[in-house]
Amino acid sequence: MKKYWFIKIGFFVVAGFLVLGLIVMGLWNWLVPVLFHGPMIDFLQAIGLLVLSRILLRGFCGMKGAGAGWKHSRWNEWKEKMDKMSPDEKERMRSLWRQRCNWSGVKPGNPSGDQMEKTPET
Repeated sequence: MKKYWFIKIGFFVVAGFLVLGLIVMGLWNWLVPVLFHGPMIDFLQAIGLLVLSRILLRGFCGMKGAGAGWKHSRWNEWKEKMDKMSPDEKERMRSLWRQRCNWSGVKPGNPSGDQMEKTPET
């Protein structure tokens, strides 16, 4: 039984791909003609949409481990940059982001960090 594990995995991959094709076809034929007056599609076109969306959204590269994708590497880059900064540089960076993102009620363009005035509700 252990030597046929690759056949089982292949079967589940193919079955999953077929089920996803049926789901895409069903959702497309249920929503698109009614909402957008678009055409109905058959199963092979649904599989084509799956492949096309995979190419357009993920590219040709595969997954890269537990931290798959660019998010993990970007996080590490930012973490390394922050670790190399002095405490003054870190505080300037934090205040800049607070100012840009309007965190904690800080007025945009107000580096002193004064709280925003509350307006009376009507």
